[in-house]
Amino acid sequence: MPHADRSRSLMLAGYVLFVLALVTGLVIPALPNPRQGLSSHLTGLLNAMFLILLGLVWERLRLGARAGAAAFGLALYGTYANWGFNLLASILGTGAMTPLVSGGRVGRAWQEGLVNTGYVTLGLAMLVCGLLAAWGLRRPAGEPVATPARQGRPDVLTT
Repeated sequence: MPHADRSRSLMLAGYVLFVLALVTGLVIPALPNPRQGLSSHLTGLLNAMFLILLGLVWERLRLGARAGAAAFGLALYGTYANWGFNLLASILGTGAMTPLVSGGRVGRAWQEGLVNTGYVTLGLAMLVCGLLAAWGLRRPAGEPVATPARQGRPDVLTT
């Protein structure tokens, strides 16, 4: 997928996640664990902004084809999984990895295992995505560091 298409896709995915997070906010009172539902709502909103911002800077990333594809896929998985696994934890009533928002709730072993696996994988995905994006924003080799004279400011004149 060309860079421009990935940029647009990330921004569109961000807006879709933003709407999903808003809808999540509307159903918070109906969830078995409303505090975890609020967490899903807020993480959805923040991850939507992350996707939109990543889409805006995508054109400036200096990544190879494989690294770009990895960053793109990891960003989509990590952001949607963050929203989705928080929502799933709210519905299932799990709380082993989120004791502050679970209110002491603990789900069945398989439920905890599913949600915990999701949390670990999304955390790793977001970490690698963030490192790839930071690496992609590095200065090109051979590009001089900007100095006042190069930015159009006159040098100090000596007499």
